[in-house]
Amino acid sequence: MKVAVLDDYAGAALQVADWSGVQARAEVVVFDRHLAEDEAAAALKDFDVLVTVRERMALPRTLIERLPRLKLITIIGMSLPNLDMAAATDHGVIVAHSNFGAPAFRAVSNATPELAWGLMIATVRHIAHEDRRMREGGWQSTTGLILAGKTLGLLGLGRIGKRMAQYAKVFGMEAIAWSQNLTREAAAEVGVRRVEKAELFTQADVVSIHLVLSDRSRGLVGARELGLMKPTAYLINTSRGPIVQEAALIEALRSRRIAGAGIDVYDVEPPPADHPYRSMDNVTLTPHLGYVTRETLRAFYSDSIEAVAAFLDGAPIRVANPEALERRAARG
Repeated sequence: MKVAVLDDYAGAALQVADWSGVQARAEVVVFDRHLAEDEAAAALKDFDVLVTVRERMALPRTLIERLPRLKLITIIGMSLPNLDMAAATDHGVIVAHSNFGAPAFRAVSNATPELAWGLMIATVRHIAHEDRRMREGGWQSTTGLILAGKTLGLLGLGRIGKRMAQYAKVFGMEAIAWSQNLTREAAAEVGVRRVEKAELFTQADVVSIHLVLSDRSRGLVGARELGLMKPTAYLINTSRGPIVQEAALIEALRSRRIAGAGIDVYDVEPPPADHPYRSMDNVTLTPHLGYVTRETLRAFYSDSIEAVAAFLDGAPIRVANPEALERRAARG
């Protein structure tokens, strides 16, 4: 049995969790870089199990059909947007989702808002830009923004948005929020003022996005919303790239329609080497680090290890597509 651990960019998978039980029964191979589809088809054709981390690896039907030995895919969460679940089921490939247990989600609840707040400070104080200048032998060349007394606009007030609201209080910021289902009462419970969508973009000095990517949220922030923002305002996105219309944001940044952006997520990950963001001096970039902490990855990989071990025992757990079990049984 061969197990592929995919997209382990930081080489953390075998360090943060105990794979010894699986390694005693199967060959575990770690891939430390992203594989495009054709490369993945060649590299993974002899593997029985794929261990994924969130949306780092797309698994469309066209790839699944080229992996003849594939029997199990482990995913983080209940579903994986870029996994063709129907294709997996059609080919008898079991998909095992993670356990929504406390350790993993306590970690996630802290990891992403901490990164978002750090990205916000880095962006409004131009920390990355000034760091580069210092390393090149230069000295200060920008002026920053004090967050105290400013307004934080939260696009989404779920688990992560609520934590951001707590941080805002500590920094002396007023927090306002909007989402399609948010009520004034729910916002008030966490000390946040619920406003309409247009008001949020008009009033906020910093807009921070904390929505789940869905048909309703895809492209939610476009030229209209960016046009409502103050020219001194900043946009922070640690949620999902496609929530923001990328072309509209690039134009707003190029024209200095807004002061800048802090971006952790992209339409295509990793983005191309010549992506416009990479050459803009009013953008702070991080490579989708929101959940990437030792604590979070330990919880994620521990769930995956448990799922792989159960599969090796012949008793798969947390199966997202039970029809695949029936297909495998019918095939013998």
